[in-house]
Amino acid sequence: MGIIWTIIIGFVAGVVAKFIMPGSNEPSGFILTTILGIVGAFVASYVGQALGWYAPGEGAGFIGAIVGAVIILFVWGMFAGRRRT
Repeated sequence: MGIIWTIIIGFVAGVVAKFIMPGSNEPSGFILTTILGIVGAFVASYVGQALGWYAPGEGAGFIGAIVGAVIILFVWGMFAGRRRT
């Protein structure tokens, strides 16, 4: 159930992250936004577990998933910006 919960939270976090950090270099579309949020939630889960914030097998919370998605969006914008110029 932990992975399914992370995917659901990641989907919502991806949508919220796009509202927090809009821009022309960020991925557009429903599918890419969903994948962005899911990856952000997994990144937040693994970083939180590595730092001891979450127990093993415990997923990131909503705020952690949003922060992870914003970080992924920032990194995406850096690489997409380099590729377009």
